[in-house]
Amino acid sequence: MPRPPKPSELIETIYDAGLHPELWSEVVVKLNAFIGSQACGLISKDPVSKSGATHYYCGVDPYYIQLYAETYSRYDPLARLPRYGEVRNIPLVDFDEYRRGRFYQEWLRPQGCVDVANVVLEQSKSPCPMLMTVIPGREMLGAEQRARMQFLAPHASRALLINRAIERKQQRAVALADVVDRLNAGVILLDSTCHIIHSNPAAATILDVDDVLRSVSGRLVARSSAANSALRDIFRDTSEAALAASSGRKIPLMSHDGSYYVAQIIALPSLLRDGVAERSSAVGALFIWKAELDGRSCAGLIDRTFELTPAELRVLQSIVDVGGVPETAVALGIAETTVKTHLHRVFAKTGVSRQADLVKLAAGFSNPLVH
Repeated sequence: MPRPPKPSELIETIYDAGLHPELWSEVVVKLNAFIGSQACGLISKDPVSKSGATHYYCGVDPYYIQLYAETYSRYDPLARLPRYGEVRNIPLVDFDEYRRGRFYQEWLRPQGCVDVANVVLEQSKSPCPMLMTVIPGREMLGAEQRARMQFLAPHASRALLINRAIERKQQRAVALADVVDRLNAGVILLDSTCHIIHSNPAAATILDVDDVLRSVSGRLVARSSAANSALRDIFRDTSEAALAASSGRKIPLMSHDGSYYVAQIIALPSLLRDGVAERSSAVGALFIWKAELDGRSCAGLIDRTFELTPAELRVLQSIVDVGGVPETAVALGIAETTVKTHLHRVFAKTGVSRQADLVKLAAGFSNPLVH
């Protein structure tokens, strides 16, 4: 058996496992040595179905771990989970009945053991809380072993709580990053020197064109020197990026063919910042889209907002896409008087009185996130 670790050394290792779950296998070995038991493990137990799963263990043949999961967890004498933090072992159930039961006769006794001790490590209402399980060996759990389990339980509990918190945060970060990657607008995460920390596929497409924006040795460079200067000033630190985001700061960009793009500064949520590899270096993000009016992308939203009829919606979309009343009449194959009738109804429903204002209204409903 390994040398029993010092309490301070063991507690340090436990909290290391709170940050790095892969260390729990090492921890249970040290727990076992410190308690002076034959076997030790971290298991989750469903008090309703009686099923159990062993996550980390030492001192038990893997064959018996498999048997426990497949069959004997249901015969475990731990019929009702003890209170959080309470060490409980076999004497707290009917001892003679336990000795006659399948768990002892078929699972514990063949391993040369007579007792099992458990302590619940999670206070949450999890359907399968985590327990520290100890098999003392050929003797019943001793007072010193119980005291050591009791001493270690709060530290193991806090470390598991840290595990759960990090896991939840990572799951949210992954989900948010997945949403960002699915956007049709470009999103680029930048550090204080405008080096690209992350770019979603839409942004990568913009960079690949090597026109309005490009990546030079991993650094974001705009075609316009004025835009470059603005980017350097805004992204020099987190506070500047946050200030630009709160004021709705936008940077106009123009491609070689005269097309306009808009780059808006957005504050970088810590959740997303923690989801990238260099989480400490990202200070903000750039949200980029082509400045064009897409009547198709805004038509459905305008329709639902102002309750336009299909005919009115077609006229509105044609005014936006092809021009005035004569052009719309030709495009839709209807009389100009019919176009004017529908147009007046659109004016009444939307609250505008000029075709130019109608185009501005549609532009306001244009969504840079979808095509």
